[in-house]
Amino acid sequence: MAPATSEHPDSEEEVGQHPAGPRPSDEDRLAGLTQQLQTQLENAISTPGRWHMLLDTSATMWRYSGGNVALLIAQMAERGQQLPLLVAGFREWERNGRYVLKGEHALWVLAPRTATKNTNVDQMTDAKAAPSPNVQLDGDSKDTDHRKIVGWRAQAVFDVSQTEGQPIYIPRPKVVVGTTTKGLWEALVKFAQNQGFTVEQSMGQYGLASGYTDFADRKIHIGMWLDREERLSVLAHEIGHVCLHGPDDKLGMLYGSSLEHRGLAEVEAESVAYTVLLAHGINHSAQSGSYLAGWADQVLAVEHSQLSGSSTGKKPSSRLEIARSTLARVTSACRSILEVTQPHNLGGKPATAGAAVAHERGDLTGPVAGHQAIGTTPTMGAS
Repeated sequence: MAPATSEHPDSEEEVGQHPAGPRPSDEDRLAGLTQQLQTQLENAISTPGRWHMLLDTSATMWRYSGGNVALLIAQMAERGQQLPLLVAGFREWERNGRYVLKGEHALWVLAPRTATKNTNVDQMTDAKAAPSPNVQLDGDSKDTDHRKIVGWRAQAVFDVSQTEGQPIYIPRPKVVVGTTTKGLWEALVKFAQNQGFTVEQSMGQYGLASGYTDFADRKIHIGMWLDREERLSVLAHEIGHVCLHGPDDKLGMLYGSSLEHRGLAEVEAESVAYTVLLAHGINHSAQSGSYLAGWADQVLAVEHSQLSGSSTGKKPSSRLEIARSTLARVTSACRSILEVTQPHNLGGKPATAGAAVAHERGDLTGPVAGHQAIGTTPTMGAS
Protein backbone atom coordinates (compact mmCIF):
# COMPACT_ATOMS: atom_id res chain seq x y z
CA MET A 1 0.00 0.00 0.00
CA ALA A 2 1.23 3.50 -0.76
CA PRO A 3 2.25 5.79 2.08
CA ALA A 4 0.07 8.79 2.76
CA THR A 5 1.25 12.19 1.64
CA SER A 6 2.63 14.68 4.13
CA GLU A 7 -0.35 17.03 3.75
CA HIS A 8 -2.37 14.99 6.24
CA PRO A 9 -2.19 16.46 9.76
CA ASP A 10 -1.95 14.44 12.96
CA SER A 11 -5.63 15.00 13.63
CA GLU A 12 -6.84 13.07 10.55
CA GLU A 13 -9.03 10.16 11.59
CA GLU A 14 -8.19 8.17 8.49
CA VAL A 15 -5.22 8.60 6.18
CA GLY A 16 -5.90 8.74 2.46
CA GLN A 17 -9.68 8.22 2.67
CA HIS A 18 -12.64 10.14 3.98
CA PRO A 19 -14.31 8.31 6.88
CA ALA A 20 -17.78 6.97 6.16
CA GLY A 21 -20.59 8.91 7.80
CA PRO A 22 -20.42 12.18 9.71
CA ARG A 23 -17.18 12.91 11.51
CA PRO A 24 -17.59 13.03 15.31
CA SER A 25 -17.28 16.45 16.90
CA ASP A 26 -14.35 17.10 19.21
CA GLU A 27 -16.72 17.02 22.19
CA ASP A 28 -18.26 13.71 21.13
CA ARG A 29 -14.86 12.12 20.54
CA LEU A 30 -13.58 13.34 23.89
CA ALA A 31 -16.68 12.04 25.66
CA GLY A 32 -16.28 8.70 23.88
CA LEU A 33 -12.65 8.36 24.96
CA THR A 34 -13.54 9.21 28.54
CA GLN A 35 -16.27 6.55 28.52
CA GLN A 36 -13.91 4.02 26.96
CA LEU A 37 -11.37 4.67 29.69
CA GLN A 38 -14.03 4.26 32.36
CA THR A 39 -15.06 0.92 30.85
CA GLN A 40 -11.45 -0.28 30.88
CA LEU A 41 -11.07 0.66 34.54
CA GLU A 42 -14.35 -1.00 35.49
CA ASN A 43 -13.15 -4.15 33.73
CA ALA A 44 -9.89 -3.96 35.66
CA ILE A 45 -11.87 -4.07 38.89
CA SER A 46 -14.37 -6.77 37.90
CA THR A 47 -12.20 -9.13 35.81
CA PRO A 48 -9.24 -11.01 37.33
CA GLY A 49 -5.96 -10.26 35.61
CA ARG A 50 -6.95 -6.96 33.97
CA TRP A 51 -4.84 -4.88 36.35
CA HIS A 52 -1.91 -7.18 35.60
CA MET A 53 -2.55 -6.66 31.88
CA LEU A 54 -2.46 -2.88 32.23
CA LEU A 55 0.82 -3.10 34.13
CA ASP A 56 2.34 -5.50 31.59
CA THR A 57 1.61 -3.15 28.70
CA SER A 58 2.62 -0.09 30.73
CA ALA A 59 6.05 -1.71 31.20
CA THR A 60 6.46 -1.65 27.42
CA MET A 61 4.67 1.68 26.86
CA TRP A 62 5.95 3.49 29.97
CA ARG A 63 6.40 6.85 28.24
CA TYR A 64 2.60 6.94 27.88
CA SER A 65 0.22 7.50 30.75
CA GLY A 66 -1.69 4.55 32.17
CA GLY A 67 -4.94 6.01 30.92
CA ASN A 68 -3.67 6.28 27.37
CA VAL A 69 -2.16 2.79 27.53
CA ALA A 70 -5.61 1.50 28.49
CA LEU A 71 -7.18 3.37 25.56
CA LEU A 72 -4.60 2.04 23.10
CA ILE A 73 -5.10 -1.54 24.30
CA ALA A 74 -8.88 -1.23 23.89
CA GLN A 75 -8.74 0.30 20.41
CA MET A 76 -6.21 -2.22 19.10
CA ALA A 77 -8.29 -5.07 20.52
CA GLU A 78 -11.45 -3.72 18.85
CA ARG A 79 -9.67 -3.97 15.51
CA GLY A 80 -8.32 -7.45 16.20
CA GLN A 81 -4.74 -6.19 16.13
CA GLN A 82 -1.68 -6.90 18.22
CA LEU A 83 -0.82 -4.92 21.31
CA PRO A 84 0.72 -1.50 20.62
CA LEU A 85 4.52 -1.49 20.30
CA LEU A 86 5.57 1.99 19.23
CA VAL A 87 3.00 4.78 18.91
CA ALA A 88 3.38 8.30 17.53
CA GLY A 89 1.56 11.03 15.66
CA PHE A 90 1.58 11.38 11.87
CA ARG A 91 4.30 14.03 11.79
CA GLU A 92 6.52 12.21 14.27
CA TRP A 93 6.46 9.11 12.08
CA GLU A 94 7.47 11.28 9.14
CA ARG A 95 10.40 12.65 11.14
CA ASN A 96 11.49 9.04 11.71
CA GLY A 97 11.32 8.29 7.99
CA ARG A 98 8.10 6.28 8.16
CA TYR A 99 4.69 7.00 6.70
CA VAL A 100 1.20 6.00 7.76
CA LEU A 101 -0.28 3.53 5.30
CA LYS A 102 -3.12 4.81 3.17
CA GLY A 103 -6.52 3.94 4.61
CA GLU A 104 -5.31 3.42 8.18
CA HIS A 105 -7.61 4.67 10.92
CA ALA A 106 -6.00 6.65 13.73
CA LEU A 107 -5.87 5.53 17.31
CA TRP A 108 -6.94 8.19 19.77
CA VAL A 109 -5.44 9.23 23.08
CA LEU A 110 -6.23 12.01 25.53
CA ALA A 111 -4.00 15.08 25.73
CA PRO A 112 -4.23 18.30 27.76
CA ARG A 113 -4.98 21.73 26.39
CA THR A 114 -2.73 24.26 28.07
CA ALA A 115 -2.53 28.04 28.24
CA THR A 116 -0.35 30.58 29.97
CA LYS A 117 -1.41 31.07 33.56
CA ASN A 118 -2.42 34.67 33.01
CA THR A 119 -4.87 33.67 30.26
CA ASN A 120 -8.57 34.03 31.03
CA VAL A 121 -10.24 30.88 29.80
CA ASP A 122 -13.90 30.93 28.86
CA GLN A 123 -15.38 28.25 31.11
CA MET A 124 -18.03 27.59 28.46
CA THR A 125 -15.52 26.53 25.78
CA ASP A 126 -12.47 24.30 26.23
CA ALA A 127 -13.03 23.59 29.91
CA LYS A 128 -16.56 22.33 29.32
CA ALA A 129 -15.62 19.92 26.54
CA ALA A 130 -15.41 16.99 28.95
CA PRO A 131 -14.72 16.33 32.61
CA SER A 132 -11.08 15.88 33.52
CA PRO A 133 -10.07 12.25 32.97
CA ASN A 134 -8.15 12.47 36.27
CA VAL A 135 -5.32 10.48 34.73
CA GLN A 136 -1.92 12.02 34.23
CA LEU A 137 -1.44 12.17 30.50
CA ASP A 138 1.56 12.10 28.25
CA GLY A 139 4.02 14.90 27.82
CA ASP A 140 3.92 17.99 29.95
CA SER A 141 0.39 17.49 31.26
CA LYS A 142 1.12 18.85 34.72
CA ASP A 143 0.91 22.55 35.43
CA THR A 144 4.25 24.29 35.03
CA ASP A 145 5.43 27.62 36.36
CA HIS A 146 4.01 29.40 33.31
CA ARG A 147 1.24 27.15 31.93
CA LYS A 148 -1.95 25.57 33.19
CA ILE A 149 -4.34 22.91 31.95
CA VAL A 150 -7.54 24.47 30.64
CA GLY A 151 -9.20 21.45 29.06
CA TRP A 152 -8.69 18.19 27.20
CA ARG A 153 -8.52 17.11 23.59
CA ALA A 154 -8.38 13.93 21.55
CA GLN A 155 -5.08 13.35 19.75
CA ALA A 156 -4.62 11.04 16.77
CA VAL A 157 -1.71 8.58 16.84
CA PHE A 158 -0.69 5.47 14.89
CA ASP A 159 1.06 2.24 15.89
CA VAL A 160 4.20 1.18 14.02
CA SER A 161 2.20 -1.68 12.47
CA GLN A 162 0.21 1.00 10.61
CA THR A 163 3.33 2.47 8.99
CA GLU A 164 5.99 1.67 6.42
CA GLY A 165 9.25 3.23 5.32
CA GLN A 166 12.68 3.59 6.88
CA PRO A 167 13.58 0.59 9.07
CA ILE A 168 13.19 1.50 12.74
CA TYR A 169 14.57 0.04 15.93
CA ILE A 170 12.17 -2.03 18.04
CA PRO A 171 13.69 -3.49 21.23
CA ARG A 172 12.67 -7.08 21.84
CA PRO A 173 11.61 -8.19 25.31
CA LYS A 174 14.19 -10.36 27.02
CA VAL A 175 14.63 -11.91 30.44
CA VAL A 176 17.45 -10.50 32.52
CA VAL A 177 19.15 -12.91 34.90
CA GLY A 178 22.18 -13.04 37.14
CA THR A 179 24.71 -10.25 37.43
CA THR A 180 23.15 -8.23 34.62
CA THR A 181 20.79 -6.76 37.23
CA LYS A 182 23.69 -4.99 38.94
CA GLY A 183 23.31 -1.87 36.80
CA LEU A 184 19.64 -1.62 37.71
CA TRP A 185 20.43 -1.75 41.44
CA GLU A 186 22.84 1.14 41.04
CA ALA A 187 20.32 3.10 38.98
CA LEU A 188 17.60 2.62 41.60
CA VAL A 189 19.98 3.70 44.35
CA LYS A 190 20.75 6.80 42.29
CA PHE A 191 17.04 7.53 41.94
CA ALA A 192 16.57 7.19 45.70
CA GLN A 193 19.47 9.56 46.30
CA ASN A 194 17.91 12.05 43.88
CA GLN A 195 14.83 11.97 46.12
CA GLY A 196 17.00 12.63 49.19
CA PHE A 197 17.03 9.02 50.51
CA THR A 198 19.96 6.76 51.31
CA VAL A 199 19.78 2.99 50.83
CA GLU A 200 21.11 0.77 53.61
CA GLN A 201 21.41 -3.02 53.70
CA SER A 202 21.41 -4.61 57.14
CA MET A 203 20.36 -7.68 59.10
CA GLY A 204 17.92 -5.58 61.11
CA GLN A 205 14.24 -6.31 60.52
CA TYR A 206 11.23 -4.08 61.06
CA GLY A 207 8.34 -6.37 61.98
CA LEU A 208 8.04 -9.03 59.29
CA ALA A 209 9.16 -6.77 56.45
CA SER A 210 12.06 -7.52 54.12
CA GLY A 211 12.50 -3.78 53.71
CA TYR A 212 10.99 -0.52 54.88
CA THR A 213 11.21 3.21 54.28
CA ASP A 214 12.00 5.61 57.10
CA PHE A 215 10.66 8.99 55.99
CA ALA A 216 11.87 10.73 59.15
CA ASP A 217 15.52 9.75 58.61
CA ARG A 218 15.19 9.60 54.81
CA LYS A 219 16.46 6.03 54.63
CA ILE A 220 15.44 2.87 52.78
CA HIS A 221 16.36 -0.30 54.67
CA ILE A 222 16.84 -3.57 52.73
CA GLY A 223 17.37 -6.98 54.36
CA MET A 224 20.84 -8.40 53.71
CA TRP A 225 19.53 -11.97 54.08
CA LEU A 226 17.73 -11.65 50.74
CA ASP A 227 19.32 -12.82 47.51
CA ARG A 228 20.33 -10.28 44.87
CA GLU A 229 17.10 -10.32 42.85
CA GLU A 230 14.93 -10.22 45.97
CA ARG A 231 16.83 -7.18 47.24
CA LEU A 232 16.33 -5.54 43.87
CA SER A 233 12.56 -6.09 43.98
CA VAL A 234 12.31 -4.88 47.58
CA LEU A 235 14.27 -1.74 46.70
CA ALA A 236 11.93 -1.06 43.76
CA HIS A 237 8.93 -1.57 46.07
CA GLU A 238 10.26 0.84 48.68
CA ILE A 239 11.03 3.42 46.01
CA GLY A 240 7.37 3.12 45.05
CA HIS A 241 6.56 4.18 48.63
CA VAL A 242 9.05 7.04 48.36
CA CYS A 243 7.32 8.32 45.22
CA LEU A 244 3.76 7.90 46.43
CA HIS A 245 3.39 7.65 50.19
CA GLY A 246 5.31 10.38 51.93
CA PRO A 247 3.91 11.97 55.10
CA ASP A 248 2.43 14.86 53.09
CA ASP A 249 0.55 12.59 50.71
CA LYS A 250 -3.02 12.65 52.03
CA LEU A 251 -4.27 10.36 49.29
CA GLY A 252 -1.64 7.75 50.12
CA MET A 253 -2.62 7.95 53.78
CA LEU A 254 -6.22 7.31 52.78
CA TYR A 255 -5.16 4.18 50.91
CA GLY A 256 -3.47 2.78 54.02
CA SER A 257 -0.52 0.45 54.55
CA SER A 258 0.34 -2.46 56.81
CA LEU A 259 2.98 -5.11 57.36
CA GLU A 260 0.48 -7.80 56.39
CA HIS A 261 0.52 -6.44 52.82
CA ARG A 262 -2.98 -5.06 53.05
CA GLY A 263 -4.03 -1.65 51.83
CA LEU A 264 -4.08 -0.03 48.45
CA ALA A 265 -0.83 1.79 49.24
CA GLU A 266 0.99 -1.56 49.34
CA VAL A 267 -0.62 -2.55 46.04
CA GLU A 268 0.48 0.76 44.54
CA ALA A 269 4.07 0.28 45.67
CA GLU A 270 4.21 -3.30 44.38
CA SER A 271 2.61 -2.24 41.08
CA VAL A 272 5.43 0.26 40.67
CA ALA A 273 8.04 -2.40 41.48
CA TYR A 274 6.49 -4.96 39.14
CA THR A 275 6.26 -2.51 36.22
CA VAL A 276 9.77 -1.08 36.66
CA LEU A 277 11.32 -4.55 36.85
CA LEU A 278 9.35 -5.80 33.84
CA ALA A 279 10.43 -2.76 31.81
CA HIS A 280 13.99 -3.97 32.48
CA GLY A 281 13.10 -7.52 31.43
CA ILE A 282 12.63 -9.02 34.90
CA ASN A 283 9.32 -10.83 35.27
CA HIS A 284 8.43 -10.76 38.95
CA SER A 285 4.80 -11.83 38.60
CA ALA A 286 5.04 -14.83 40.92
CA GLN A 287 6.48 -12.78 43.77
CA SER A 288 4.11 -9.86 43.11
CA GLY A 289 1.04 -12.05 42.89
CA SER A 290 -0.04 -11.79 46.53
CA TYR A 291 -0.09 -8.00 46.23
CA LEU A 292 -1.57 -7.57 42.77
CA ALA A 293 -4.22 -10.27 43.00
CA GLY A 294 -5.95 -8.26 45.72
CA TRP A 295 -5.98 -4.98 43.83
CA ALA A 296 -9.71 -4.96 43.09
CA ASP A 297 -10.54 -5.92 46.69
CA GLN A 298 -8.52 -2.99 47.97
CA VAL A 299 -10.21 -0.56 45.57
CA LEU A 300 -13.59 -1.72 46.88
CA ALA A 301 -12.36 -1.52 50.48
CA VAL A 302 -11.28 2.11 50.03
CA GLU A 303 -14.58 2.91 48.35
CA HIS A 304 -16.47 1.34 51.27
CA SER A 305 -14.43 3.24 53.85
CA GLN A 306 -15.11 6.50 52.03
CA LEU A 307 -18.83 5.87 51.71
CA SER A 308 -19.17 4.94 55.38
CA GLY A 309 -16.97 7.77 56.62
CA SER A 310 -17.03 11.53 56.32
CA SER A 311 -15.30 12.11 53.02
CA THR A 312 -14.45 15.73 52.31
CA GLY A 313 -12.41 17.67 49.82
CA LYS A 314 -11.21 16.15 46.56
CA LYS A 315 -10.63 12.60 47.78
CA PRO A 316 -11.86 9.96 45.32
CA SER A 317 -15.01 8.29 46.60
CA SER A 318 -16.21 5.91 43.90
CA ARG A 319 -14.40 2.77 42.82
CA LEU A 320 -13.97 4.29 39.35
CA GLU A 321 -12.32 7.43 40.72
CA ILE A 322 -10.09 5.34 42.99
CA ALA A 323 -9.05 3.05 40.12
CA ARG A 324 -8.38 6.08 37.93
CA SER A 325 -6.30 7.73 40.62
CA THR A 326 -4.33 4.56 41.34
CA LEU A 327 -3.50 3.99 37.67
CA ALA A 328 -2.37 7.61 37.30
CA ARG A 329 -0.21 7.50 40.43
CA VAL A 330 1.44 4.19 39.58
CA THR A 331 2.28 4.99 35.96
CA SER A 332 3.48 8.49 36.84
CA ALA A 333 5.86 7.06 39.46
CA CYS A 334 7.09 4.40 37.01
CA ARG A 335 7.80 6.99 34.38
CA SER A 336 9.85 9.14 36.75
CA ILE A 337 11.87 6.08 37.84
CA LEU A 338 12.40 4.67 34.33
CA GLU A 339 13.57 8.02 33.02
CA VAL A 340 16.49 7.61 35.42
CA THR A 341 17.08 3.84 35.11
CA GLN A 342 16.71 3.94 31.29
CA PRO A 343 15.56 0.41 30.39
CA HIS A 344 16.52 -1.14 27.07
CA ASN A 345 13.02 -0.69 25.67
CA LEU A 346 11.90 2.65 24.28
CA GLY A 347 8.76 3.12 26.35
CA GLY A 348 6.45 3.00 23.34
CA LYS A 349 7.80 5.99 21.42
CA PRO A 350 9.93 5.59 18.29
CA ALA A 351 13.65 6.26 18.13
CA THR A 352 16.00 5.23 15.36
CA ALA A 353 19.11 3.23 16.18
CA GLY A 354 22.46 2.68 14.52
CA ALA A 355 22.04 0.23 11.66
CA ALA A 356 24.97 -1.95 12.74
CA VAL A 357 23.71 -2.42 16.29
CA ALA A 358 20.15 -3.03 15.16
CA HIS A 359 21.24 -5.45 12.44
CA GLU A 360 23.20 -7.52 14.96
CA ARG A 361 20.18 -7.74 17.21
CA GLY A 362 17.72 -8.27 14.38
CA ASP A 363 15.50 -5.52 15.73
CA LEU A 364 15.05 -3.44 12.60
CA THR A 365 11.66 -3.49 10.93
CA GLY A 366 11.35 -2.60 7.29
CA PRO A 367 8.29 -1.77 5.19
CA VAL A 368 5.15 -3.58 6.22
CA ALA A 369 1.68 -3.87 4.77
CA GLY A 370 -1.67 -4.04 6.49
CA HIS A 371 -1.51 -5.29 10.06
CA GLN A 372 1.53 -7.54 9.81
CA ALA A 373 3.04 -8.10 13.24
CA ILE A 374 6.42 -6.47 13.81
CA GLY A 375 9.04 -7.76 16.19
CA THR A 376 7.89 -9.53 19.33
CA THR A 377 4.47 -8.94 20.79
CA PRO A 378 4.73 -8.28 24.54
CA THR A 379 3.71 -11.28 26.62
CA MET A 380 0.66 -10.73 28.74
CA GLY A 381 0.94 -12.03 32.28
CA ALA A 382 -2.78 -11.88 33.01
CA SER A 383 -4.63 -14.97 34.06
